[in-house]
Amino acid sequence: MPNILVIGFDPHTIPGFDPAPVAAGIEHASRAFAELGLTEDLFLVDFAELDGRAQAKLIEKLENKQYDAVVVGGGIRKGPGLLELFQVVVNEVHWRQPDAAIAFNDSPGDSPDWVLKALEQKRKS
Repeated sequence: MPNILVIGFDPHTIPGFDPAPVAAGIEHASRAFAELGLTEDLFLVDFAELDGRAQAKLIEKLENKQYDAVVVGGGIRKGPGLLELFQVVVNEVHWRQPDAAIAFNDSPGDSPDWVLKALEQKRKS
């Protein structure tokens, strides 16, 4: 059973943000991963921990288990002022999980589709 790590923001920690749609998307994706026979771990960044605590927690997560694919969520890539976080996340994944396929999503709900594409690309390489 392939192990998948999904990295994104905890929608409940983003100031002035309605977490309901993102939380629903995360739940939908979790069900889809299970139906596909993929073991999903979530790493949800607390928006209040962008001072370095999130990076330390991410490193610990990446060092404790081998993943076949890692998803970097759209909020981390697209959010204003978050380019440095995006760079940190991608580099930590690359350095600590060099054999993992890296996937990016448009929304939490489409994560399984992008993981399947990334795993297929990995198989072909």
